[in-house]
Amino acid sequence: MSLLLVILFFAALLCGAPIAVALGLSSGAVIAIYGLPVHVLAQRSVNALDSTPLLAVPLFILAASLLNAMGVTTHIFDLVRLIVGRVRGAVAQVSILVSLIFSGISGAALADIGALGKIQIDQMTGQGYRKPFAAGITIAAATIGPIFPPSIPIIIYASVTNVSAVQLLVAGIVPALLITVLLMAQVAVMARLYDLPRDTVSPSLRAVVKKALISTPALLAPILLIGGLLSGFFGPTEVAGVTVAYALAIGFLVYRTLTWRAVWASLRETTEATSSILFIVATAAVFAWVLTLDQVPAAAGKFLLGVSDNPVVLLLLVNVLLLIVGMFLESIAAILIIAPIVAPALHAAGVDPLQLGIVFVLNLMIGLLTPPIGMSLYMVSIIAKMPVHSVIRGVMPFFIPLILSLLVVSAVPAVSTWLPNLLTQ
Repeated sequence: MSLLLVILFFAALLCGAPIAVALGLSSGAVIAIYGLPVHVLAQRSVNALDSTPLLAVPLFILAASLLNAMGVTTHIFDLVRLIVGRVRGAVAQVSILVSLIFSGISGAALADIGALGKIQIDQMTGQGYRKPFAAGITIAAATIGPIFPPSIPIIIYASVTNVSAVQLLVAGIVPALLITVLLMAQVAVMARLYDLPRDTVSPSLRAVVKKALISTPALLAPILLIGGLLSGFFGPTEVAGVTVAYALAIGFLVYRTLTWRAVWASLRETTEATSSILFIVATAAVFAWVLTLDQVPAAAGKFLLGVSDNPVVLLLLVNVLLLIVGMFLESIAAILIIAPIVAPALHAAGVDPLQLGIVFVLNLMIGLLTPPIGMSLYMVSIIAKMPVHSVIRGVMPFFIPLILSLLVVSAVPAVSTWLPNLLTQ
């Protein structure tokens, strides 16, 4: 049954069907062929969407869209440029730091690229950076977004594996900072090797203070979000709602650049993005039900535990599996299909659920940088108006800090678990 399901799924993908459609068609066909109850299609789909943490997904998308619509990304970028100054490779360093700041608002890699990509690439190429390098660092820095809270993939992973969404979001803070530091170190090395340009900005205390005052309302959004999560005062859904309300308030009352037309456009954009995500969630739930009915999770668990009972070895095996899967499957679909299969076995072997969640999501975010399905590659290709092969060439050096981050997170559980455990003491 499962073999037929997988064959039909990949056949649908090869025919050009979207992932959600391929998941639904293959599941429906297997249910019909084996005479399983057809009402499961509706039941499982509705049950998968009946999840309070998933309410945070459209709210975070809306908050990011509203903040982007009012133009705060430009203010943040200019402020960080003034702070970093005229060190060699400064604009590339700024791109990384701005991605970290904006990740505290957006929760998704493609949202970061959509909001910041053109600004980042234009700033770098305008100062003499090679276009492939500018595209590469833009893509690599966008991987920070789905690790640092709020993270849409982490929320979905938590809902699938019954792990605390709040704890898992908090668990992503230290790994995201680690990725930021390693990416900045990589840029610093490349700045010396390739004589990268210095920024043309002329920083002064007056200019920094002026731009900081303008940027403060926008910068308070991620502080409000992270503070709410760390204090335990908000859950992920509540903090998402508060962030939307805050974005509307500063857009209309402080910046006064937000219009009702922009709000309507943000709502349309949020509806389209959320529909795509939740369509995948619904159809993947039926797909996972068929796999469970055929005892695939139990068989996978027995296989993994038969290979080794060492948590580090099992994590390395899962890393290899996910890096391969990430080349071919969209990240949310991969979470929904694979997490229910491998997570129980690794939990049984002693892998901390928080560590596994971060390892899982980080692997799939690296998959966004790898062909043939790496969506970040194609998105930057469109934004930068350059061939995909040039984008791939530009991103290659940045696999070093990303893979190193993945190995550290896999080998050292405390990187993911220290902060959540500290807050629960």
